[in-house]
Amino acid sequence: MRQPGISSAEPTQSVEQIAAALECFLAEHAKAVVTEEGKILFDMRSAKYSLTTEHGRCTLQMWSEERNVVRRVTAAVERGAARDRMLRLTTQRFGQTRPGSLEILADRDRRTPSTREATRVRYLKALERVMLRGGEGWGEWAAEGFRTAMDLEKSFGPAYARGSLVHGHEAWAVIAVNAEETQATVDGILTLGVLWLAHCRENAGGRRLYRGLRMIVPRGMATLTASRLAWMNRDAAQWELWEFDEKIEEMEQRDAADHGNLTTRLIHAPNEEAARERFAEAASRVMALVPELMRAEVEQRIQSGVEMAFRLHGLEFARVRMGYAGQSFNRVQEITFGAGANETPLTEENAGELRELVERLFARRSEGGDKRDALYRMQPERWLESELRRDVSLIDARLDAAHVYTQVPAFAASDRGMLDLLSVDKDGRLAVIELKADEDLHLALQGLDYWVRVRWHHQQNPDANSGLGEFQRHGYFDGVRLAEGDPRLYLVAPALRVHPATDVVLRYLSPRVDWVLVAIDERWRRQIKVIWRKRSGDAAKI
Repeated sequence: MRQPGISSAEPTQSVEQIAAALECFLAEHAKAVVTEEGKILFDMRSAKYSLTTEHGRCTLQMWSEERNVVRRVTAAVERGAARDRMLRLTTQRFGQTRPGSLEILADRDRRTPSTREATRVRYLKALERVMLRGGEGWGEWAAEGFRTAMDLEKSFGPAYARGSLVHGHEAWAVIAVNAEETQATVDGILTLGVLWLAHCRENAGGRRLYRGLRMIVPRGMATLTASRLAWMNRDAAQWELWEFDEKIEEMEQRDAADHGNLTTRLIHAPNEEAARERFAEAASRVMALVPELMRAEVEQRIQSGVEMAFRLHGLEFARVRMGYAGQSFNRVQEITFGAGANETPLTEENAGELRELVERLFARRSEGGDKRDALYRMQPERWLESELRRDVSLIDARLDAAHVYTQVPAFAASDRGMLDLLSVDKDGRLAVIELKADEDLHLALQGLDYWVRVRWHHQQNPDANSGLGEFQRHGYFDGVRLAEGDPRLYLVAPALRVHPATDVVLRYLSPRVDWVLVAIDERWRRQIKVIWRKRSGDAAKI
């Protein structure tokens, strides 16, 4: 018998399947928004939700400072691809029989394809007018072959306008992006620009000599690209960054020495021994709800001096936080549980729910689990991180497994979504480790972002008396004498998930960046095993 509200074209789903689809989608899309009849109800970066599957019903509660919504969910169907992905929920309000729907959008930018296309065509025409008008650095060059057509084989999407500037036998590869695109799309221009430059050179057939790459970004959105540009190989190509104001149709070149002001901060490392002692009673209460045979698999991570997380293969299922009681200044510990934003305070009444959650996680999120299962697939980078935190020397025997930290320094929330580890080798050299469980053409430059910031903090204000640098003054690498040189950058991904673009981008990085590309076995959930490595010294052979 079909569930109410589900059309005959949709397969019947169990409440567990509906709940898993919801949890997986919200965990994978931290910036999702929930809409009803075209109106945005919740931004999941700040809203919270609770999900229960009692009495054969999947009940979803969502709340924020503005509103509180409760719906029974009878179906969850995912549609679309990339940032157009959405999860359509068939719902019922309590006390009503008429079905309704909620849409959870992976990205707030849900312009129609025709609207996006019209914006890009308008931008391309404005760009061509400015180049035709000329100006310093542009007048002697003729624009040729500018387009926004998609070419998935070469990873070129329609968000980027690309073409050439030609003068005799010389040329520039040019790539541009308009102000209506997301900041993440703008920040991706250097990766796509390198691929475009390589493509132009490969197809020039000796008829033209491409000097290098010119990138055009919206005014005020060039900070991250400027930071990356400082670490590109200037012997391999010339690099120019221009800012374009579409309203007044004016172009201005960024100074090559202006590396921008990227937001980064170094948080003091928590005193783990004191924190574990502080949270001992609460931790015992959580672990008592975990079956005894499963307890050894649970990772108890000290997040800060006021928070401890409980994770299974990187997926957080419970946490303890210090807070204040009511209107007083008395500190209390609060235990909550739930995956992603599904966070519920632990009470005597709902302790059984946490026990059931743990049992479900252990049954489905295991190395031999069903690869189609939502809980198995959820947060793969976190799973990979948890494996390497146990023994980072698996990717390089020189690395010190006793000193491994996650996301130090911390990035601004808008900067990135990837995970990073910071370690040190036996010679005291810092090691920046960028992880990716799935294919991503931006792996190399996102790893560079983290390397740049770690390098910057490492160079700040060394103490002449103690010999301690900024990291050690903040409580990291206790007892280790850190080398003065630049960190080494490790890029780690499963062998079949290393995007072909990675090799091309690495070939254009400055030789000052010492990198190692590490490809691991696809069965890394069972055992981390290195399949092959490539090093910056071998870049010419790539």
